Amino acid sequence: MADIAKRFVENPILKPADIRPSLDGMKVECLLNPGVFRFNDKTWLLLRVAERPEQKPGKTTLPILDAQGELQILEFDNSDPKLNRTDPRVIGYGGKDYLTTMSHLRLVASDDGIKFSENSTYPVLFGHGELESYGIEDCRVVQIGETYYLTFTQVSEHGVGVGLRSTTDWRKLRQHGMILPPHNKDCAVFEQLIGDKYYALHRPSSQFIGGNYIWLAESPDLVHWGQHRCIAHSRPGMWDAARVGAGAAPIRTPAGWLEIYHGADAQNRYCLGALLLDLESPWKVLARSKEPIMEPTADYERTGFFGNVVFTNGHVVDGDKLTIYYGASDSVICGASFSIQQILQTLR
Repeated sequence: MADIAKRFVENPILKPADIRPSLDGMKVECLLNPGVFRFNDKTWLLLRVAERPEQKPGKTTLPILDAQGELQILEFDNSDPKLNRTDPRVIGYGGKDYLTTMSHLRLVASDDGIKFSENSTYPVLFGHGELESYGIEDCRVVQIGETYYLTFTQVSEHGVGVGLRSTTDWRKLRQHGMILPPHNKDCAVFEQLIGDKYYALHRPSSQFIGGNYIWLAESPDLVHWGQHRCIAHSRPGMWDAARVGAGAAPIRTPAGWLEIYHGADAQNRYCLGALLLDLESPWKVLARSKEPIMEPTADYERTGFFGNVVFTNGHVVDGDKLTIYYGASDSVICGASFSIQQILQTLR
């Protein structure tokens, strides 16, 4: 494998114990997949924080939000034959699925890109309304002009879709609602117009015909999306055989738009690779990683809440240096750097 990532020696840079619970009676179970941006001369992470109640012997307890946005705790007896606990992330009961944790988004900032801390004057981002009753997850952040746009996963009993919020100051956020309906996630908006259109990568899913592929959409206003094109399938027998999905916003290079994406195999082993898209016609794939540029090899990437995972949806670009922040084993936050030119060389 061609793992070319230079991991931070300080990894993991954030652990669940570093973040206080947002709600009384809850425990931070894991930290996952932050959105990343620069603001006020600092590097910011918009962490996905997954919380759950303290578990009682012989019971499974989990949180949901009711129609008024109030927290409810559901409790099931582990011996109940209607309870399916085979997946640590999702349980089933009586034909209905629930998440074992509830995720929300938290801001932490850093002067050096390594040591992060929370500023309590900035808001915590919770789910709101019926379509976010199981929480909000895996936010991507892109700055266009003076405005930051947040695309994130909305989760409820109705399914998994893509929501949009925007802000200029990170204190007041405007909600734009669900922009891509279920089942859809992994939405990464391009950082600038191409012609007179906005573009975004996204990942609709099918359990029957088709699969978990990367698609491209275009929009006049970032809210209404159409002209959908499928640009990257999963590849049988390869490291991304089971599913693929976009990371953060594509990076403009002279060679094309460089997109760092995740792929998983049949054993749910998540690695990172790259796509190169045409600058003027981004639905045209110019090149794609045959091997991962990063795979779970460190102990903290192989063991955790859901092991053998490296997953990114946020980065900072400084010249040729690409610094990604990523979730490891669905448990902790880590950092790694790449040379953009070296990634491009792997594609040739």
